[in-house]
Parts: sequence; structure tokens; C-alpha cells
Amino acid sequence: MAEKVALITGGSRGIGRAIAQELAPDYRVLVGGTNPERVQEVVSALPNAAPFLADLTDAQAVREAWDTTGVDQLDVLVHSAGVAWLSPVAESSPQHWRDMFELNVFAVAELTRLALPALRAASGHVVAINSGAGYRSRANGALYSGSKFALRAFTDALREEERGKIRVTSLHPGQVDTDMQVALQTALGNTQYDGARFISPEAVAKTARLAVENEAASAISELTIQPVNP
Repeated sequence: MAEKVALITGGSRGIGRAIAQELAPDYRVLVGGTNPERVQEVVSALPNAAPFLADLTDAQAVREAWDTTGVDQLDVLVHSAGVAWLSPVAESSPQHWRDMFELNVFAVAELTRLALPALRAASGHVVAINSGAGYRSRANGALYSGSKFALRAFTDALREEERGKIRVTSLHPGQVDTDMQVALQTALGNTQYDGARFISPEAVAKTARLAVENEAASAISELTIQPVNP
């Protein structure tokens, strides 16, 4: 049996790193990231892993990184890389919008496009790490929620276009204890950050595995995981 392969963007930290660790016993994991040292740290700790180094906002760099993998059958593609910040509409420039959508949406679309032949060959699975913000928007959240609404639209369309060829899951965590969450809470003025109140990255990783390991005859389209006491 050919080895199963999983590519995880944002695999050097937070949710992506937890998913890499969760899947590593059963997959050859390609750890995505832009910082060579941080990526190598994760790769070295896993039993069968390799780096996938690319700035996902650079389409040419992504193509070169993908071509370098030599992968012709991809079992799992996890889109975990992303950015988040709070900004009122009145203070959000066109560049702010472009920067948010560039990584959270456009990079996802391009890497998926490049990987589709390999995903189809393996009857593979795309897991997009979305957010509770992909369902509702709040004050100062237009940029981030807008990108996550767009990501949900992308996964919904991809699911229908590739039905019977690949599976597509949109995973919507609430607040997760990551560096990104620390930054968001700081922006909100929370000086008493308590990560124990939020979802652990490991819990999100186990939820992703649930979708990936679901029986072949069915597919989990969306999953939501929320803190008990946000």
C-alpha cells in the first residue's frame, strides 16, 4: 500500500502544528510554513515528515514548492495558514482588505487548484480551517469575517464541483488558545489572558481527524467546535 500523504499549511505553529502531530503516525506529513527553522523543528519531531516552504501569497513560490514535492497522490490537504486582526471599516484601507484576503482566501484557492489532480488521484480530502467568524460578523470584524465568509463560499463550491472525486470539510473553531488568539485578545484590551478558557489546538486537531477518518461512503461537510465558557 502506498504511503498516505498530508500537506498542512501553517504547520509550524498553532492549529496547523497540532494537526501535523495528530496525523503524523499515519501519514507522511508535509509541514507548510515560511520560517525554515520553525518548520524544521516540527519536521524533526515527526516520524515521517518533510518541509513545504513557501510564501503562500506568492503564486510562483507556491507552484515551485508544490512541484518540488513530487507528490502525485495527495490524501489530505489542510488549509490552516491564515491571518486575523480587528479593524473598523472606517479605518480599513484597500491594502488591508487585500492583505487579509490574499492569505485567507486567494492562497487557499491557488494551492487547492495546483493540488487537485493529486487529490483526485487519491480520492483525497480538503480540510479548510475556517472560524466561527465564517458564520457571523461583528463590529471591527468585517475584514476577517469577510475573508472567512468567502472561504466558506469557496469550500461550498469546491465540494459540489468535486463531489464523488474528493471530500471537502469546512472546520469552524471558536476561540482557540494560539498566538493569534493572544494578539486578538490584546487588541480587545484583555490584559488577563487565560488560554485555559479557550479550545486547545489539540482538540481542533482531533476534530479534523474525525472528518478525515470518516467512512468513505459519507462525508462531513462542516464541523463546529466551541469553548464551553468563552
